[in-house]
Amino acid sequence: VLSGGSAFGLDAAGGVMSYLAKQKIGFQLEDAIIPIVPSAILFDLLNGGNKKWGDSSPYAALGHQAVSKCDTSFKLGNHGAGTGAVAGGIKGGLGSASFVYDDKKSIITIGAIAAVNSMGSVTMPDSSVMWAAPFEQNQELGGQKTPESNFKYNLDYKFELPVGKNTTLVIVATDAILTKPQARRVAIMAQDGLARAIRPVHSPFDGDSLFVLSTGKVELSEPITGISKLGMLAADCAARAIARGVYEAESFGGFESYRSLFKKL
Repeated sequence: VLSGGSAFGLDAAGGVMSYLAKQKIGFQLEDAIIPIVPSAILFDLLNGGNKKWGDSSPYAALGHQAVSKCDTSFKLGNHGAGTGAVAGGIKGGLGSASFVYDDKKSIITIGAIAAVNSMGSVTMPDSSVMWAAPFEQNQELGGQKTPESNFKYNLDYKFELPVGKNTTLVIVATDAILTKPQARRVAIMAQDGLARAIRPVHSPFDGDSLFVLSTGKVELSEPITGISKLGMLAADCAARAIARGVYEAESFGGFESYRSLFKKL
């Protein structure tokens, strides 16, 4: 579960757990069913609106509502965990990207969803070109142009920021059957996608996190080369999802969107 709301947003996982328990989905120990719901949150409490919730935050209800309406089609940009996200001084958001490929033995699907609230920028200095531009598929980023020359080093980047306000959250999912060590290797490789889409990334100001999950439906053709290819494409999807989250966002809370800023409406 990815959520805004800072620590209050952790309640969203409780809402998801309640729903799954009613559906009898979870780890079973004798007669007890215990849903295991990993979660991560980002800070967006300064984006306006009423935050005086009283005895309880709304996030448990929001989590329950989200999982009960879970679908393969969903909105990007200013939705879900991306609602109040900010990325490098412009509006951040929720992004998604996927890739389907032939693994000789079977057809594998790999995808990523990202909530982008980074300290670093997703665009090259003094340019509308995104760092993830080389990985764009099917005009999903508006048809990124190739930079005309080498980028100018942004050594004057504003690093005087409060610690704890930024993070990029990513979930990578695949239908390939993975062991826990294999999932860990895919996560290690997929982390490179953040570095392909954001600069700087993994800074002391960020709490970047990436999860890998598998539906366990399709067997890889070969464990070593198969994981290598899967991890490579996971990083590509993570980079695309991050860039798309910013591209799909709309101006909100005093932060201008990428498309508004660069007139790519």
